[in-house]
Amino acid sequence: MTNDHRVAVPGPAASGVGSLPGGDQGAALRLVFDGLGGAPGLPYLPELPARGVGADMTGRTAGNLLVDIAIDLAPSGWRVADAPGRDQGRAVSHLRRDLDVLEELTQDYTGPLKLQAVGPWTLAATVELKHGDKVLADRGACRDMAESLAEGLSRHLAEVRRRVPGATSLVLQLDEPALPGVLRGTVPTASGFGRLRSVDEPLARDLLRRVIETAAPDGHVVVHCCAPGVPLTLLRDAGASAISLDWSLLRTRQDEQLAELIEAGTVLYAGAVPSLEPASAVPPNYQRIVDEILALRRIGLPARQIAGAVVVTPSCGLSGASPQWAARAQRLCLDAARALADVE
Repeated sequence: MTNDHRVAVPGPAASGVGSLPGGDQGAALRLVFDGLGGAPGLPYLPELPARGVGADMTGRTAGNLLVDIAIDLAPSGWRVADAPGRDQGRAVSHLRRDLDVLEELTQDYTGPLKLQAVGPWTLAATVELKHGDKVLADRGACRDMAESLAEGLSRHLAEVRRRVPGATSLVLQLDEPALPGVLRGTVPTASGFGRLRSVDEPLARDLLRRVIETAAPDGHVVVHCCAPGVPLTLLRDAGASAISLDWSLLRTRQDEQLAELIEAGTVLYAGAVPSLEPASAVPPNYQRIVDEILALRRIGLPARQIAGAVVVTPSCGLSGASPQWAARAQRLCLDAARALADVE
């Protein structure tokens, strides 16, 4: 499949994965836009899981973006329900307030904006059916949930466009940390005593493609996976215009795939900045980050081409970091992107 790469922010640029520490959305948004609100930055709507129920990754997406599917929180996690409950109401309340603050603080903003949501396979691997195992155990339920998610994402993007009219383009990030496990058959059952059967790559690709094409047919979609074994070719063939990954997990056996991605115009969101403050007495600096990214020259492409295909990010979300490190990590991303812009 030939992908139409409509990339809102070509590299080199800087962004974040999505989550930040703390519970003050106004402070989080100011941190993001103060640091990434101009070129070469790609600001995003922060997620603040420290706020508790409904602010977590799964609850935020399932509670707000599934159309005609209600959820509730059971002792084992989020579960499909007959009707929305109090816990789903908390998820809705969190996102409504976040969008209100976003609208208020971006009155004069002009530029791209990134939004994050859980992708269909990670959602299926973390949400349970009403009276059974995880949604992943039922292929029909997986399709139904994916279709519901796609419609909800489309509505969400439309609402953000109305609220932030200065957004020149919206980037949709689908978080799929569970996808490698879905493909390998290592996702545990709801009881935890077994493993759910693996999903064939063609099915995984096609369902993800339907979500991408329905939710953002004319937009920009990056798929984030910070787990080992990111299925690079599958994500490209599913229609992702960019792939976000933990740079430290790249293996030389993936070099051929990486070269093909870059030459085809796929942008790599390089998670090269640690998401937690390193214990080393020597703190990382932006030049070290640049060197780690340009080590990809081993694939045989010129440094300038690699630099132009990269958006620098932390290796994963920053919710577990201190506020000081979250701010420092964002500055490192921006400084590294500016240095990459000067690469010859």
